[in-house]
Amino acid sequence: MALRNRLPPWHQEITLRNGRQVLIRPIRPDDALPLRAAFPLLEPEEVRMRFLHSMSELGADTAERLCRPDPQNEFALVAAEPYPPGEALVGAVARASIIPDTREAEFAILVSHYIAGMGLGRVLMQRLARWSRGKRLHHLHGDVMESNLPMLGLAKSLGFRREATDTPGLVRVVLDLKKTCEGTAVE
Repeated sequence: MALRNRLPPWHQEITLRNGRQVLIRPIRPDDALPLRAAFPLLEPEEVRMRFLHSMSELGADTAERLCRPDPQNEFALVAAEPYPPGEALVGAVARASIIPDTREAEFAILVSHYIAGMGLGRVLMQRLARWSRGKRLHHLHGDVMESNLPMLGLAKSLGFRREATDTPGLVRVVLDLKKTCEGTAVE
């Protein structure tokens, strides 16, 4: 992937391995309509892996809520075409939410099959870890379906450890942010 500089904070232009250019940037309220429009392009299995259940559409209320994170406790990025918000097709979404009264955040990432396998999930996860460290959190975790081998492989390569959950078919991956601050797996 080729990177470019001189962008606002948390913005990054990337050329994927297939030559497609995307802009990673914080999510904006204008992204609600493109998110809803892109949702039917997702494979049912992609939706199930991300939401842990089937959904046929992304409702307007849900899209609006996702596009207006609380800046004190939530951080959300999109990977979109390099067009103005509201016009750009969104191909990936990543978010971290601080769990109240803890030093932990939970993450969720969805990368469309159109741009999966090109390193974008790694870049997004690294940004979530960087934001979480900036909030002085101790752990970043997510619940992942055991069948989501690409996500489990990414998590392992970035230094996440696996933990059991009470839900059959789910595994929790946990990143110790204090260890990664010292220059290990995640940037």
